[in-house]
Amino acid sequence: MVKRAYTVAFEGVSARLVEVQCAVTPGIPAFGLVGLPDKAVSEAKDRVRAALTALGIALPSKRITVNLAPADLPKEGSHFDLPIALALLSALEIIPADAIEGTVSLGELSLDGALLPVVGALPAALTAAETGRMLLCPAASGAEAAWVSDTKVIAPASLSATLRHFTGQSPMSPAQPGEVIEGTGPRCLRDIKGQEKAKRALEIAAAGRHHLFLVGTPGSGKSMLAARLPTILPPLTPVEALETSMIHSLAGLLSEGGISRTRPLRAPHHTASMAAIVGGGRGAKPGEISLAHHGVLFLDELPEFPRAVLETLRQPIETGEVMVARANAHVTYPCRFLLVAAAYPCRCGHLSDPGRACTRAPACGDDYVGRISGPLMDRFDLRVEVPPVAYRDLDLPASGDTSATVAARVTSARKAQADRADGAPRLNADLEGEELERIAAPDAEGRALLIKVADRFGLSARGYHRVMRVARTIADLEGEASVLRHHIAEAAGFRLAGVKERA
Repeated sequence: MVKRAYTVAFEGVSARLVEVQCAVTPGIPAFGLVGLPDKAVSEAKDRVRAALTALGIALPSKRITVNLAPADLPKEGSHFDLPIALALLSALEIIPADAIEGTVSLGELSLDGALLPVVGALPAALTAAETGRMLLCPAASGAEAAWVSDTKVIAPASLSATLRHFTGQSPMSPAQPGEVIEGTGPRCLRDIKGQEKAKRALEIAAAGRHHLFLVGTPGSGKSMLAARLPTILPPLTPVEALETSMIHSLAGLLSEGGISRTRPLRAPHHTASMAAIVGGGRGAKPGEISLAHHGVLFLDELPEFPRAVLETLRQPIETGEVMVARANAHVTYPCRFLLVAAAYPCRCGHLSDPGRACTRAPACGDDYVGRISGPLMDRFDLRVEVPPVAYRDLDLPASGDTSATVAARVTSARKAQADRADGAPRLNADLEGEELERIAAPDAEGRALLIKVADRFGLSARGYHRVMRVARTIADLEGEASVLRHHIAEAAGFRLAGVKERA
């Protein structure tokens, strides 16, 4: 008689239900595992056999067949150990079949029967809730899965504790969710001396989720500015925190089941591969752009990134999602992030200092920044030159607003955007078409200035609309209902930094 247990197979951030069927039939003793398993899943039968032996349970001298349905869905990962063991124990009539069929389980077994943590407990809990089942996972993953309040989560530390729970010898209490991690640490915008224009651009970028490009000499503070951007962003909403945590769960980045309300900051090195940035590799895992979902992606030394990697960012920047296409997997991940990029003006970084610039200046600057394609550069709403700070200025007292003060203005501007969208989390960077013209259309003087700037500097249609979006954000920061001429002027100034005027 076939007994069933249930687990999940991961497809991006979603978890697809998998039925684990087990039959113990007369025949030559064997333990067969079918259903398109990968190497880790195929080895599960040896771990299950050793774990049952450690509990004093001997397998019968019969043929054991385990099928993972649907059979055409690839099965990857060690989390299939526990459901295979439960289906087998049910087939051996050691634990009740009805309790197992009402449970979604996942977990890796050690040879002594202990349950080891696995990735993806949070998406698995959502699938369990959707199918009306309980979730069974290792103790180390319980706090993470328990954030899904619509399902009961049981988190034993070992297979023996699982047996005692299902046989009623020692029932376990449901797991409790981990802690909410608040705060961004001691970093504050006032730590940065000078750079008032760059800090203004940072505030505008945070308010409307506008992409920012910083150009400056080594040590001018570009990385410091980017590191403090999360401190002026509003905390993640519960829905955003859950979306972000699901991606981090698949990547194994949730610490002790805690969910952070601080927006993520990802800063990959320029030697990172395309799979690391966009996603891919074994199992088509999420990349850095997805790990930065609802947060900040900081690409330092942007021209040093491989050209092919940079070009793959163009579509995700526009759509807010990326499809990772591989021979055996087509997975879509969300990736709505705020892109902050930094670069030196040339390879040596001292193009603006005649005493330190190389002999190829200024041609070296055009060659270096020219590594960034025009279509990608066109997607940066704000471009700021970050000049060096004199060492004498470093001894001056801190000036400017604190991160908390700026964050309050950013939150107020975002609230105005949400009110226009009837409460939906829709920012100015997402406006397009008729909605853009209705919400961000400037007054007559502002329109005249925008047309004049577009004609003189040869703005593309994308650039034209992005100036309108940034101007709308500037107006929101000032609490203005309409986009005025000086809003267009400031937005155009940030857009056209370093752009040569048409002859």
